[in-house]
Parts: sequence; structure tokens; C-alpha cells
Amino acid sequence: MNEEIKNKILEKIESYDTIVISRHIRPDGDAIGSTKGFTKVLRDTYPEKYIYLADDDFSEYLSFCGGEDAVPEEVYHNALLIVIDTGTRSRISNANYPLAKEIIKIDHHIEADPYGAINWVEDFRSSACEMIADFCMTFRDRLKITPEAAGYIYMGMVTDSGRFQFEGVTGDTMRLAGALLDCGVDYETLFANLYTEDIKELRLKSYVYDHIRLTQNGVAYIYMSKDVQKEFGLSLEAASAVVGELSKIRGSLIWIAFIDNAEKENIRVRLRSRFLGINDLAIKYHGGGHNMAAGATVFSVEEMHACIEDADKLLGEYKSTHEGWL
Repeated sequence: MNEEIKNKILEKIESYDTIVISRHIRPDGDAIGSTKGFTKVLRDTYPEKYIYLADDDFSEYLSFCGGEDAVPEEVYHNALLIVIDTGTRSRISNANYPLAKEIIKIDHHIEADPYGAINWVEDFRSSACEMIADFCMTFRDRLKITPEAAGYIYMGMVTDSGRFQFEGVTGDTMRLAGALLDCGVDYETLFANLYTEDIKELRLKSYVYDHIRLTQNGVAYIYMSKDVQKEFGLSLEAASAVVGELSKIRGSLIWIAFIDNAEKENIRVRLRSRFLGINDLAIKYHGGGHNMAAGATVFSVEEMHACIEDADKLLGEYKSTHEGWL
């Protein structure tokens, strides 16, 4: 099935003169890496085609990847649209996507909305970039993969897997990462861009460590208010990223960041876990995602505390029925 779907996708790509590539709102490293990398591969392989990347939403964290020109509306009418790393059509960062002649969905989230004429969904993958790497290596003799393209794809694999630590990383993940490195990825420059921090980011971490709270059963959580975001000059994306700092507490298998979203008058929720699934919890609070990495939204402080209580109960039940957790 996997090989059949990849062949169908390549056939569609080769049959269209115009192709637009899109990703999800509030793009992360996987969304940017998969779309930038695949766009570069297709442009280099098919210079006679019109290949566009609709990057309608900005990521301050990944600004070193550069941007693209706006895609004119008239382009879509005879175009193939490839949407990557986007589980539902409501999260597509492209208001013009319904105008496309045909849509292909390439995604690694739990299937909830099969909106494409072709839907290639593998929720066991650690990243969408892993799927793009698999596609590119399957057709290695037909596609041109430059060091630049490989670098974008490798970046998404690294960031979405927590540097190959998270659920979904397999031998195939590492073999595909190795194949990308063999294409000439400049990983030293990439890691310098991704992981060096300026002093204000270190001061933010100091704040986070001082304000982490723990529930009775060990759920670690933090609330990033509007005032805190303003004090540290944080975008919504940067405030959401602090959830990763909560993962380092021994015995805490669920960690949550609550981020005030002044623009929409709600509170964004970033849920992460180790060993036990939290996707059902995210769904209960108007969200979803992966088994151990999901997002949600709450609409009051009371609902935020209810989410914390449910997470604490979930973790308590897990610890009482399992042995060997850290």
C-alpha cells in the first residue's frame, strides 16, 4: 500500500504543470522543513514546472530558513495542492486551498479528516519529514536531492523527534536520517541555528524553572500569562515552546504549558508525555494530535484547572498500574 500510494503521488506530480505546497498554521520545524525541503526537491527536479510554497504563517524561531513570495490566487485553478504535516483542513495555513484543482495530503498525525484526493497518512512516523525523506529516497534515481533540500528535511526530523528521543523513532527513522546526511547536510550550521540561545532566552528559562508547579501525582505545568509574555517579548509560538523545559523533571510523565492567547481570548494548551498517551485528554479539551504530544484549548481559568486535575488523575492511574517508570 505504501509503495502504491507513493507511486500515485509521483504520477500526480509529474502530470501537473503547476504545484502549490502548503503546511499548517503556526508552523514548527517539521512543517517548515517538510515543505521547504519538498519544494526545493521539486523545483530542482522539474525546472520547467511552476512550483510554489504558500508560507502564509511565520515562525520567528525558524526565520533563518527564509520566506517565500505570496502565491497569486489565480495560480490555484489548475494547480495540484500538496498539504504536508496538517491533520485537518481547519489547520491549513492557506485560505486559498479550496481553489486548487486537486489536493494531496501527506501527514503523520492520527487520521481525523481525509481531505485529499490522495491521503498518505502514516501516524506511526516520528515526523512528516520522515515521510518526505522516505518518498525522496524511494525515487532517488528520479528526484534531485541537493544538500540544501536534504538539510530542510533533516531539520524537521531532528526537531519533531526531539533529536531522535520521542515516540515513533525507529531504525527506519535513523536510516533515512543517515541517507539525508549522505546528501551533504551542513548539520553544524543547522544545529548552531537551532540550539544556540541569546541571553534573554536563558533568562526566560530561569523564569520557567522558578514557576513550574507539580500536582500530587507529578504532572508538571506552567501558566504563561499575557503579562509574562510581554515581559519577555515572547510570541505565542515562543511562549508555547517552554513546554519542553518541563520534561526534565524525574517522575513527571505529563507536562503541560498553558499560554494566554490575548488575540482569541482563550488559553492554548501544549501537552506532552512520556510512556502514557495524552491524546484523549487533548480531545476532551478541544484539541488532539499524537499519542504523547498534542495541543488543546481551554476557555477559562476554571477549565484550565479541570484539565490539570484530569491530567493528574490520568497519571495517578498510570503509576498505580505500571512499574518501572522513572
